[in-house]
Amino acid sequence: MHSDRTADLAARDKAHVWHPFTQQQQWAESDPLFIERGEGSYLIDTDGEYYLDGVSSLWTNVHGHGRPELDEAIRRQLERIAHSTFLGLSHPLAVDLAEKLVAIAPHGLNRVFYSDNGSTSTEIAVKMAFQAQQQRGETQRVVFATLQDAYHGDTLGAVSVGSIALFHRVFGPLLFETVSLPAPTTPGGDEEAKCLAEAQRILAEQGDRLAGFIFEPLVQGAAGMKMHSPAYLRPLLEQARSQGALLIADEVATGFGRTGTMFAMEQVGLSPDLLCTAKGLSGGYLPLAATLATEAVYEAFLASPAEYKQFFHGHTFTANPLGCAVALASLDLFERDDTLGHVRAMSEQLAHHLGRLSRQPGVRAIRQRGVMIGVDLCAADGSDLDPAALTGHRVCMDARPRGAVLRPLGDTIVLMPILSMSEGEITDLMRILSESIAAVVA
Repeated sequence: MHSDRTADLAARDKAHVWHPFTQQQQWAESDPLFIERGEGSYLIDTDGEYYLDGVSSLWTNVHGHGRPELDEAIRRQLERIAHSTFLGLSHPLAVDLAEKLVAIAPHGLNRVFYSDNGSTSTEIAVKMAFQAQQQRGETQRVVFATLQDAYHGDTLGAVSVGSIALFHRVFGPLLFETVSLPAPTTPGGDEEAKCLAEAQRILAEQGDRLAGFIFEPLVQGAAGMKMHSPAYLRPLLEQARSQGALLIADEVATGFGRTGTMFAMEQVGLSPDLLCTAKGLSGGYLPLAATLATEAVYEAFLASPAEYKQFFHGHTFTANPLGCAVALASLDLFERDDTLGHVRAMSEQLAHHLGRLSRQPGVRAIRQRGVMIGVDLCAADGSDLDPAALTGHRVCMDARPRGAVLRPLGDTIVLMPILSMSEGEITDLMRILSESIAAVVA
């Protein structure tokens, strides 16, 4: 039974609010959850109920909700200034954070361009790559290569290099030319080898028309946690680079420990020309993003003012001091808490639970890299589900009264636990998922 306050909020929300990636007709018929507080791995609603945050508040939260060190970093900065423009000015925290990012990023990424979310960080990278090629005299380079089922954000440039039909098809007339490369669902095996051979053939056909190749390294999150191995990705990157394309690693989702290393590109063993970050950059606290670039990309924009070769792009809240302050505090916690070591332990524990879950009726396949997990559902007898039945959605709704917030991508359940979750919390999360699948599917 919801409180009168929650019921009032629901009525007012349905009267005025438009939610992202949400069919509002379905929302108007639903019983919304209103999150008011957070403590550690838990979200707390307006009725005081606790829920394990099984998706890290859309893949952002790193060290838990209400982490005192992060809260205090923001309070300290509020005593100085909340925001000033970064156009024509700078501030100390932006410099400090840029130095830290360069220190932990793949080798050669020496320049940091700030923005405010994942879509803008990839939009910036695409525009940078294109403008750099044009200003180098490579004017024929107008095509971007992407992976099949790519998702790089929702601004039009990011949509152009995306290829999830459900999200992107309607905007087709507004988009620029790209070429899509086949990508496997799971790493290793014959499927991956076939995808690689075909992708290499398509790249070769493009010749010197390629401006850049943008990719989500190792895990394609919004595609339903599709995964590929370094053995698939690295030859593609080497070939694209040999053809003169700039390599853009979209680590918005995979960065900051999610795959077991600080950045997934460490496992690929190759440095890109541009790297996009957001989500976990601020520990999941505030909107902040950064696009990192090599010195060679940066130098393509250097000229006298009269030549107008500067990068014409910016955001009102670029390098927001509050965001920079909490990002610096978050990176400090990575070292103090040995967050990456904890992620390795979490990954092993999750793999143990997932091994048991894989034998449960209603589970077709499971993919895991680090703490990024996709669980594909099927009928109890192993047959395909009717997409119209919204089984994935119903599993996630069933998990709520059991004490967890999950999100589906179609009939794939996505798990992305907060990196500081305890052993007991992981056990509880996996138990809830198993019970909800059993209740809805089996």
